[in-house]
Amino acid sequence: MVVNQQNLNHLFVGYSAAFNKAFSETPVNYPKIAMVVPSETRETTYAWMGQIPNMREWVGSREIQNLIAHEYTIKNRTFELTTKVPVNDIADDQYGVYTPLISEMGLSAKKHPDSLTFDLLGKGFKEKCYDGVSFFSDKHPMGGNDKGVQSNVGSKKLNAESYAEARAQMMTVKGESNRSLNIVPDLLVVAPQNEAIARELLFADLIAGSSNVNKNTCDLLVVPELSDYADQWYLFCTKRYIKPFVFQEREKAKLVCKNKENDDNVFFDDEVIYGIKARYNVGFGLWQLAYGSTGTAE
Repeated sequence: MVVNQQNLNHLFVGYSAAFNKAFSETPVNYPKIAMVVPSETRETTYAWMGQIPNMREWVGSREIQNLIAHEYTIKNRTFELTTKVPVNDIADDQYGVYTPLISEMGLSAKKHPDSLTFDLLGKGFKEKCYDGVSFFSDKHPMGGNDKGVQSNVGSKKLNAESYAEARAQMMTVKGESNRSLNIVPDLLVVAPQNEAIARELLFADLIAGSSNVNKNTCDLLVVPELSDYADQWYLFCTKRYIKPFVFQEREKAKLVCKNKENDDNVFFDDEVIYGIKARYNVGFGLWQLAYGSTGTAE
């Protein structure tokens, strides 16, 4: 290929097509537990966090829900991925060997929110959510400390008994009005190390010779990104409009390049540079829609 600006621009168009195709075709898991919220500035404050609306009988005046009881702010972060293609490889018609690399960059950009989301999930026993305690905790205030606390955490290894206990615990969580929030778990999330027991638990007809009463009570999601948290397992309610996590998106991932003949990288280093930039972050949503076990106890 003759190395001129027109051909370098055409090459970028081709690489962009490969990037966009890989990006659009790559499946992701984070939307299963995180609601995607557009962001218009460097950070967003969720003043309504902690509120799950609950209808009540109208007696006397309307009861205005307190939407400023909690404030939870998620600050956007900036991410990048950059590679280079030697100009001589372009001149020698070797630019095609870099197309798979550009496609992998598209895949990586699409999957990166999965890594952020499930890494935060694994840290949920220590990282704090909107109410000032760990996302998975037995000390979540119920409308203030004077009204008691609730729990969404356990320590037992995954088995039929602990799974049933977790489901019951989630379904008995109450709102600040001390009424049921009608939460029903529908997704079991595990690391690859727990996949076998999870599949038996949810899909086997029999367990230890007895009828499996837990069969098909949840969908299953096995997450490679959780391999560093091998014993932990989680239950989620994902069918509501609010979800357990928030994925806040400021700028979508985009492929850009420095390919002008007078760019320093071309003039001095004889290289064309291709890079991705994105801005977003992930944070905790409602703990009421999640249950986590450390899996450390029998």
